[in-house]
Formats: sequence, structure tokens, C-alpha cells
Amino acid sequence: MNTNVPTSLYAQRRARMARQLGGNGVAIVPTAPERPRNRDSDFLYRHDSYFYYLTGFTEPNAWLVVAADGTSTLFCQPKDTEREIWDGFRLGPEAATAALGVNEAHPIGELDARLPKLLENKASVWFPFATHAGLEQRIAGWLSQVRSRVRYGALCPEEQHDLCAVLDEMRLFKDPHEQDVMRRAAAISARAHVRAMKASARMLREGHDLREYHLDAELLHEFRAGGSQYTAYGSIVAAGANACVLHYRADAAPIRPGELVLIDAGCELDGYASDITRTFPADGKFTGPQRTLYDLVLASQQAAVDATKPGARFTDPHDAAVKVLAQGMLDTGLLDRNKVGTLDDVIEKRAYFQFYMHRTGHWIGMDVHDAGSYVEPGQTGEVSERKDPLSGEVIKNRPSRILRPGMALTIEPGLYVRPGEGVPEAFHHIGIRIEDDAIVTPEGCELITRGAPVKADEIEALMRG
Repeated sequence: MNTNVPTSLYAQRRARMARQLGGNGVAIVPTAPERPRNRDSDFLYRHDSYFYYLTGFTEPNAWLVVAADGTSTLFCQPKDTEREIWDGFRLGPEAATAALGVNEAHPIGELDARLPKLLENKASVWFPFATHAGLEQRIAGWLSQVRSRVRYGALCPEEQHDLCAVLDEMRLFKDPHEQDVMRRAAAISARAHVRAMKASARMLREGHDLREYHLDAELLHEFRAGGSQYTAYGSIVAAGANACVLHYRADAAPIRPGELVLIDAGCELDGYASDITRTFPADGKFTGPQRTLYDLVLASQQAAVDATKPGARFTDPHDAAVKVLAQGMLDTGLLDRNKVGTLDDVIEKRAYFQFYMHRTGHWIGMDVHDAGSYVEPGQTGEVSERKDPLSGEVIKNRPSRILRPGMALTIEPGLYVRPGEGVPEAFHHIGIRIEDDAIVTPEGCELITRGAPVKADEIEALMRG
């Protein structure tokens, strides 16, 4: 539990959610279960994001129930001296009402006995669909108990709704507290990237056997030294050709002078993720071909940054980046004009997909790929169809989300050059991605991860030091 955050923040969120449950609805939100890693050992525990968003509570084995009138009931682990010796402090139901600002709190062992009563005479039940294995069956069991009492005048909820739809829209807009945490997480992650860049150049200068896991260790050191509780996702530390594998994981491959290193890594701080990618020369000096493609990716990112502003569509940064990258592919000879045609042809036929095959961003917040619809809510019925030129699949298009202040997203174009027919050999095995986290502001966007340098000259200067 983050004791630095006032309980009123979570109470306000619960109240906002409650107002959207209809006249007589009730919401049920469990936290994440503990998961075994192997014999007598669990994976490091991480709470459910929806549950934490509404409570600020990080203990496992807990549930939240909120009625449409705003009344909130928490179920949590009871105090247990023996278990606390082994597993650590438990808040307990007696302290939970004051500590978390809920109306009632009960031991988790009473969940099955109390839930039917909390559901009785309600019009609808809301819960996160398809997020917790077995949740639907558990709720069905409680509803069955309510139905068994209808001859005594009890009413059973007739409607079930996906609570994700309500909470995703709330979570899409980051309040000042959330933005502050995200900035602090970004600063820690940026320092980690700087540390890895410096370590790479230093170790190669000193003649050490440098491996991907060495730089992964530098990242982890800085994350934890900065107060981060977890990595936001499995860190990617990819040397040389490994950078052309989009979801590569830090492994044991050697890092050699003259190669590029792509690091995609970010920490999680107080429940909020950061997500940074930097690509740098292992020994601190870009080669000519590396610099050519690096500057191209950086120019495409700047075009995407310029397109990230209120009133723009979520897809606008991607389209801006693609236009720059596609032109660069023609200019460098990655794509043969005689075969692919003009810039418009490259974009229309998606010929750029050979070297750039992912989107330019995603929402970021409590989850690294955060909650929130990518379709503008008021325009879901405006559907058009197009045939994908590569797969032949018919795709339904809906108007993309309009960017508004408080939204947070990544901006991450890249180029990944595998050997192939007609691909200039000088560019073989070069993988480059540059990624920053952005918060949409009234004027444009704030890049909160620029504590890690992105300009090639700045990276080289840092690594010379």
C-alpha cells in the first residue's frame, strides 16, 4: 500500500465509478492471485491494476464490492501472527476501513457468505470480463444463491455488464498524481539507460567480455536503486542482429565493438509503468550506415511527436512516422523505386512493412500497454472496409481515438533490416528503435523520458565520458 497517497484519491475514483453503475447496480473487483513459480516458491506478487486503481491496496487475496450509492466493502486477509512471521505484515479488516477509506471491511473467508446478500435486490452486476479465470463461474454461484431466495421476495440482478468499459475510460486520462508518478518512473528508467550506455563503452574500452546480461544487470541496479518495485516488463537487451527480433529478451549473446545495442526497458514505480527504447553503438561510435538509419528513425520519431497533440487522432503519429520512414527507405535504397514505385505507392501497398512492422505507439499507465479504447467512443458506428494489400484480409476501420490532454502514450518508430534480396549489405542486421513516453498537454505533448539522450551526437558524447 502506498501510504504517500491520500485515501480520498481512491475514494473519488470509486465514487466516479459508482455513478456509472446505473440506479441499482453493484460492482465486484478482485485483485490478482498469487501464482506459483515452482515448488514452495511464488512469482513476485503484483496486484491487479483495476483493483489497485480503486483501492491503493497491494496485498493479495482481496476483493472490492462497490454499490451504485457509493458504499464500498473490502474483503481482505485477516491478521494472523503466525503467517505474518513468514509472509509479512497484513493490514487486516479492522484497520482497513480507516487506512483505505472504505465503508466496511471483512475477512476474506466471509466472501462467499456475504456476497449473495450484497447482490440481493440489485438490478445489475458489473465485473471485469475475461480478466480473472473462474470469476464468471464464481459470480454465477452467488447469483444462484440469490435466486434460491426469490420465493422470499428477493430480487436477483437481471443484467451483467463489463466493468472494464467504465474503468478503462477512467484510466485513459491520467490525473496529476498519476502524471507525477509516471514522471518519476520515467526519470529512473532514463538513468538506467544512461548507466547501460556508459557501462557498455567502459567495459569494451577495458577489454572485458561484454554480454547482454551485463547490461541487463546495470538496468536492474538502477531501477531498484531508484526505488522501483519491479520492471514494467521483461527487459529487451539485443546486440547486433538480435535487435531485429522485436520481442527479444536479454540473454547471453556477446556485445562487440562496431555493433548496435537496442535496449527496450522500463521500471514500474508505485503501480505505474515506464517504457523507453534506446539504440546505441556498443563502443560509443556509430558507423556510417548505422548513423544513416539512426538519423532516419529519429526524424520519423520527431514527426510523430509533432503530430501528438490535442485534436489529433491516435493514428496520426503513426502515419507521420511511416511517411518519413518510407521516404527514407527509398532514399537509402532499402526499397527499390523501380520495384515499389513512389512514396504514395509504398504507403498504399505497405511495402515499408518489410522493415517497419509495428505500430508507433500504445497507451501507457498502470499497465505498460494500458487500458483504453483506440476507437473514438462517439464514432464506433462509422465503419469502413479496406482490403489489406499484404494479407488480403478485409479489415474494418473505425475512426481512431481523438487525443486529449491527460492521455499518455508511447512514441516508438523503428527500422529492422534483415538480409534479403536487393537489401544493401551495409545495412544488414541493423535494428533500431527509439521510444519515449508522452503525456498529451493542452499545447502538444510532454516527453517525460528524455533524461536518456536520443540524438546521435549526444549519445556518442555521453559514451566517450
